[in-house]
Amino acid sequence: MSAHTQTAEKGQNTTLLCQESYVCSGTDEAVFECDECRSLQCQRCEEELHQPERLRNHERTRIRPGHVPYCDSCKGSNGNIMHASMTGSRQIAAVRCQVCKINLCVECQKRTHAGGNRRKHPVTVYHAGKAQEQDEEEGMDEETKRRKMTEKVVSFLLVDETEEIQVRNEEDFIKKLDCSPDQHLKVVSIFGNTGDGKSHTLNHTFFYGREVFKTSPAQESCTVGVWAAYDPVRKVVVIDTEGLLGATVNLSQRTRLLLKVLAISDLVIYRTRADRLHNDLFKFLGDASEAYLKHFTKELKATTARCGLDVPLSTLGPGVIIFHETVYTKLLGSDHPSEVPEKLIQDRFRKLSCFPEAFSSIHYKGTRTYNPPTDFSGLRRAVEQQLENNTTRSPRQPGVIYKALKALSDRFSGEIPDDQMAHSSFFPDEYFTCSSVCLSCGCGCKKSMNHAKEGIPHESKSRCRYSHQYDNRVYTCKACYERGMEVSVVPKTSASTDSPWLGLAKYAWSGYVIECPNCGVVYRSRQYWFGNQDPVNTVVRTEIEHVWPGTDGFLKDNNNAAQRLLDGMNFMAQSVSELSLGPTKAVTSWLTDQIAPAYWRPNSQILNCNKCNTPFKDNDTKHHCRACGEGFCDGCSSKTRPVPERGWGPAPVRVCDNCYENRGIQLDVAELPSDEEGGTLIARKVGEAVQNTFGAVVTAMDIPLGLVKDAARPAYWVPDHEILHCHNCRKEFSIKLSKHHCRACGQGFCDECSHDRRAVPSRGWDHPVRVCFNCNKKPGDL
Repeated sequence: MSAHTQTAEKGQNTTLLCQESYVCSGTDEAVFECDECRSLQCQRCEEELHQPERLRNHERTRIRPGHVPYCDSCKGSNGNIMHASMTGSRQIAAVRCQVCKINLCVECQKRTHAGGNRRKHPVTVYHAGKAQEQDEEEGMDEETKRRKMTEKVVSFLLVDETEEIQVRNEEDFIKKLDCSPDQHLKVVSIFGNTGDGKSHTLNHTFFYGREVFKTSPAQESCTVGVWAAYDPVRKVVVIDTEGLLGATVNLSQRTRLLLKVLAISDLVIYRTRADRLHNDLFKFLGDASEAYLKHFTKELKATTARCGLDVPLSTLGPGVIIFHETVYTKLLGSDHPSEVPEKLIQDRFRKLSCFPEAFSSIHYKGTRTYNPPTDFSGLRRAVEQQLENNTTRSPRQPGVIYKALKALSDRFSGEIPDDQMAHSSFFPDEYFTCSSVCLSCGCGCKKSMNHAKEGIPHESKSRCRYSHQYDNRVYTCKACYERGMEVSVVPKTSASTDSPWLGLAKYAWSGYVIECPNCGVVYRSRQYWFGNQDPVNTVVRTEIEHVWPGTDGFLKDNNNAAQRLLDGMNFMAQSVSELSLGPTKAVTSWLTDQIAPAYWRPNSQILNCNKCNTPFKDNDTKHHCRACGEGFCDGCSSKTRPVPERGWGPAPVRVCDNCYENRGIQLDVAELPSDEEGGTLIARKVGEAVQNTFGAVVTAMDIPLGLVKDAARPAYWVPDHEILHCHNCRKEFSIKLSKHHCRACGQGFCDECSHDRRAVPSRGWDHPVRVCFNCNKKPGDL
């Protein structure tokens, strides 16, 4: 190709020279173009060549300034009329082959001189003058102008076979369509079985036979995924789809992709090439209508509201044209002229119990092909008639089309498990509903796909059964339930109204509590010396809930008394943190394991961050998520939120990114005690942890208390090793300048910038505590 390009550049001429070289040796300016000789001729060569009697009647045209000859191959003078009939017009030549002595347009040059020895033939490049182009356009009829408008149209891959959109954004979509962003368009798509000629139909219906959409005689399907092109004549986006019944490994995803295309279309062409209409056609359209109404109408309306679009996307579904091509049989309705084909179509739908209610209209257009090629003129007129009808589907900007497709792709995406594939319907509910299955009873979620991204919880219409493995019980306050309210409660260490030390003292004496937001503390596990009843028999109701993957909200060991005890000793660590010895990581891990709640993973088992999988080094700090109990690095567990189901409430505490986004992750839940012995066992566990903590603190006063402080600090506090200077005055900390944490924001300050005292109930500090200067100025409760 490089040799060809270099030769072409050398052969460029602004003045056309004689191509015969009969008398002038090719040096004189060309004056005539002879169609029969297929060459440009100077005055002398033209006279000498046409002296013989048999050559005098050659048709010759005088050359005007800027003249470019026509392609010899397109004119069919060489016996090759295929390209001329396909394009429907004589093409302007782009080059002249100096060896073959013929003029070639771009298409013919690619076809005849793209390979072999002809590739190296020297050529002369023509440059059409503006005057000639204007004269040609003025002499064109309306049909020729339309053909010329579609000459530069190309198709592009819009969605691949895995349902991934191949367009980066709205601007890229408009750029590939090559249309104006303000242009109002409609969408026309085509469906049908593989091999029925869908791409060929679009090429002849919209682009005058040009191969905008690829066609192939091979057995493999030439259209994989969804392809799109812009028709500038009719102002429509034309979409070509992958055929049904074709060989594919992603059958269910391809079927779901077809319905997404159907949902954004204004007009659907169902192409079938069979002597009789098959049941698959009616089954496909009936199932598509049902799925459109059930799953897509709601999502399209939500997209309209979410994107602030002025054009409704789901007033009615698209119109349908059934394009039926036969060879040996008569067209539908030809045996009964009094009955319209559409009436027969509706009767066929009813017999098969298929109801295409979603489609705004269904039309039948048939053609009988006695001899090829197929006549597409009737289909073209039917399509243009439907596009002119704006009563049910209005044109819209290309950006709206892209947003609708993007919204549907985001909502209905992901793999479909093999065991959920249904074969009795083209569009089963499993293609569009959530694939999550309850771990306890095995029933499926009935919400739409990817509903968790919008914060909508899983839901099933069937009742769940209790599983000891997951302990999927939920306590609700019985008094509130009798008053018409359903309030969930969980066992925890102390009441929210108790101070930390008082709550620990009450816990050591009376056991865990169950607290209702409306009724207060309704139960204590060891309120009496003997005869304490089970809470299920007295103050709470038990309900069995589904156990969905990625959720965790049932009764767990929510007691964290030892951890709170260490929180109450922070004032001791503040006075000696800067005087402590070097860090002793092993002691810190051991001490933390002694006081950690039961659901926390031991430090000795945490070698890597549970999310980013980064290995922990000797100086790295391990952080436990208060919701799932797994170990994380600081970057993966910097978020905070209340975790009342674990007993950390109502103040926000450290959680990992997964629990912050999903409100809990699936845990390996330990076996819990029964209701009768739960209070005693929990009290014994935590009591032993508290005693061990006191023993460890008494016997390890020479251990750096900064380690204890770091292990027990609230999750929202900035770690001491990250605090290098005061967050307000920017003074650098040293041995003489102590660090202080603001109980509201958790940042580090010097004493001068954090000497105010104020209650911070949102962080669990119900009594006045240290706050910084900035937080103290905030109005209302902190």
